[in-house]
Amino acid sequence: MSARLSASVIVLVASCAVPASAETQFQLQLSAPDAALAKTLEQASLTRGAAANKESDAQDLFGAARADYARLTAALYDEGRYGGSVSILLDGREAAVIAPMDAPGRIDRVEIRVDPGPVFRFSRAEIGPLAPATQLPPSFRLTEVARSSILAEAAGNGVSAWRDAGHAKAAVARQAITADHRQQELSAQITLDPGPPTWFGTLQMTGNARLRAARLEKIAGFPSGEPFSPAALEEVRNRLRRTGIFSAVTLTEAETLRDGRLLDGELTVVEAKLRRLGFGAEVSTSDGAKLSGYWLHRNLLGGGEKLRLDAEVAGIGGSTGGTDYSFGARLDRPATFSPDTAAFLKTGIGRKHETDYSLSGYELGFGLSHIFSPKLSAEAGIGYEWAKIEDASGELIYRQMTFPMSAIWENRNIPADASRGTWAKLDLMPFYGLGTTGSGARLQGDFRAYRGFGQNDRFVLAGRAQIGGIFGSDLAETPRDYLFYSGGGGTVRGQPYQSLDVAKLEGGTLHTGGTRFVGLSAELRAGVTEKIGVVAFYDTGFVGASDFFDGDGDWHSGAGLGLRYKTPIGPIRLDVAAPVDGSTGDGPQIYLGIGQAF
Repeated sequence: MSARLSASVIVLVASCAVPASAETQFQLQLSAPDAALAKTLEQASLTRGAAANKESDAQDLFGAARADYARLTAALYDEGRYGGSVSILLDGREAAVIAPMDAPGRIDRVEIRVDPGPVFRFSRAEIGPLAPATQLPPSFRLTEVARSSILAEAAGNGVSAWRDAGHAKAAVARQAITADHRQQELSAQITLDPGPPTWFGTLQMTGNARLRAARLEKIAGFPSGEPFSPAALEEVRNRLRRTGIFSAVTLTEAETLRDGRLLDGELTVVEAKLRRLGFGAEVSTSDGAKLSGYWLHRNLLGGGEKLRLDAEVAGIGGSTGGTDYSFGARLDRPATFSPDTAAFLKTGIGRKHETDYSLSGYELGFGLSHIFSPKLSAEAGIGYEWAKIEDASGELIYRQMTFPMSAIWENRNIPADASRGTWAKLDLMPFYGLGTTGSGARLQGDFRAYRGFGQNDRFVLAGRAQIGGIFGSDLAETPRDYLFYSGGGGTVRGQPYQSLDVAKLEGGTLHTGGTRFVGLSAELRAGVTEKIGVVAFYDTGFVGASDFFDGDGDWHSGAGLGLRYKTPIGPIRLDVAAPVDGSTGDGPQIYLGIGQAF
C-alpha cells in the first residue's frame, strides 16, 4: 500500500523492543490512539513476531515486512476500515519499494505506521437466493459495521445451507461490493447459485494394500443413491478413522457431477502399521503396584479385524491379599451387519487375591457393538463365566450365563485430561446361575462432569458419581467378584483398598462385598504453569448388604492433595490422601499413575 499518512502527528501506541538481533527494534504507530486496534494489528503482524525471534535474520524480517502489507490491510478491512493506509519502514526505507534482489543485509529498526481511516457501515446487505434453513450473521444488516469477516461468513453460511439441503455444488455466483468513501458506507450484494439437487454416486478407493476393497467399502458405508449431505460425508470419514486401521484418510468430492446430479466420492487411505504395543503403571501404598500392557494387531485377516491381547499384574507389594494376574484376548470385526455395527469375541483368565478371598476363573463371550452417534455407543452380548472362590468358609464354585449390556456417552473436550463436558457409562448384566449360583442382574453406573473457568480453563471443577446394585440374587448366592467394595484409588482415596465391605456372621466373621454401592468424588484442579498443576479432592463411599436406605450399610471418606505433570500421553498423577470419616483406615495413602483419577 501507499506510505501516505493523512494525519500530521503520529502517536506511539505500542512498542516491542525484543529484537531479532541485539540492535533490531520494532514499533507500531497509529495516527490516533486506539489500544484495541493496535493489539489487533500487532497480532496480525508477521514482522512483530520475526523481530521478537532471536533466530530471525534480516532476510526473515524483510520477507515478513513485505507480507505484512496484505495482512495489516486485511485486519483493517475486518474492522470495517476500507480507507486506511499502511507504511512499513526498514531503517527508514519503505519495504514495498525495496527490490528483492536489493534486500538489506542488516535491519536495525522496523517501524509500522498505520492510518486506519474511518469505520464503514453497511448501506446495503443483500444475499440470495437462500435455502429455507439459512442462518445469516446478525451483523449482516444495514447500519452495522461492515466487517470483511461478516461478508465472508454470510456467503459461507448461504452456501453451506444449500449444501445441507442437498445441493452439493452450491457456490457464490457474483459479488457486487462497493465502498463509498464520501459517505463511509459499504454496499454488498451477494448472488448465490444453488446448483441442482444432488445424490451420492459411487466411491472410488485407492491406497488399501492389505485391506480388501470390498471390506473397505463396507466399513466406509458410502451412502450411494441417497441425497447428498455434508454430514453423511463426515460420518464416512469418522467410520474410517475410528477403526484404527489407517494412519491417514482423505475423502474428497468429485469436481463435477456425473449425469448432472450424481456426486462421486474419491477416497485415499494410508494403512497404519499392523502391530502396536502399549503399557501402563500405577502405584499406591495400599493397593500396591499395577503393571499392564497390551499387544494389538490391526487388520488381522485382511478384513479390518482387530486382535488385542491384554495382560495385567496388580497388587504387587500391596496389602490387598496377594498379587493378581489376568490375561484377556478380544477380536473385533468392524462393519459386520452395518457400517456402524461391529462383532466381537472375547475370552479371559485370571487369578485374584483379595483381602477376604481368592478367585480363579475364566470367561468366554461374544456380542455386538454399535455406534449411534459420535457421542453415544453401546454394546450387548452373551457369555459364560466360571469361578472358584476360596475364603474362610471353604471353597465355592460359581457358574453362570451372562447377558452383558453397556452404553457410553462421551462428550469431553479432551478425554485424557478434560476441562469441559460430560462422560457416562451404564452397565447392566443379567445373569442366570447354574448349580448353586443365584440368578439376577448387576447394574453399575459411572457419571463424570467437568467445568473449566478462568483464562484458558486454568481452574477445573470435576465431579464423579458411581452407583451399583445386585438385584434378584441373595448375597450368598451372588458371585463374589460381582459384589461391591469401597476404598482405594478407584473409589475413595485415603482409605485402604476395598476396606469397606459387609461383615456377615456364619459361625465366625466373614467379610464380603455388598450388593449396594455409592461413590462420590469431587476435585478442584488448578494450573500452576503450562506443565504443572495441583489438585484438591474429596471422596466418599457407601457399601450396603441389601438396600441403599435400610441402615444396613456404612460410609467412609477421604481427602487429599495431588500434583499433576502434563505429558503427551496424559498427566502424571501423584496423590496423597488420608481418611476423613469411617473406621476403615488410620493413615495416609499415596497414589502414583498416568492420567487423571477420573
